[in-house]
Amino acid sequence: MEPKDNQLISTRPYMIRAIREWVMDNGLTPQLLVDAGVDGIVIPEGYIQDGKIILNVHTQAVKALELGNEFITFSARFGGVSHAINLPIQAVLAVFARENNQGIYFHEEETQHQIEQSAGES
Repeated sequence: MEPKDNQLISTRPYMIRAIREWVMDNGLTPQLLVDAGVDGIVIPEGYIQDGKIILNVHTQAVKALELGNEFITFSARFGGVSHAINLPIQAVLAVFARENNQGIYFHEEETQHQIEQSAGES
């Protein structure tokens, strides 16, 4: 039995988990670029720049990290104060290594449009 397209889980959470693990396996620092304007996001306001925030998600920087299919949650310190973080998966714009910027940068709308065009042509 094949699932219908509207029932498929996004590949984004899987890619986030995989690239984060790859970055850490290489001894680098995994970071998330996050769109701070997405509904449901919980982050400390004072650290947002140009509507975005970069978060270090290394095991040494966060506590109780949950990389779910719909949300990423953890606790992290900002200016010495612990904050609970809640990120809807669609808020994550990129997962990459701080040291060399290698990772994945998501362009979902553009990519989805290209896929639909290719499917229409075949």
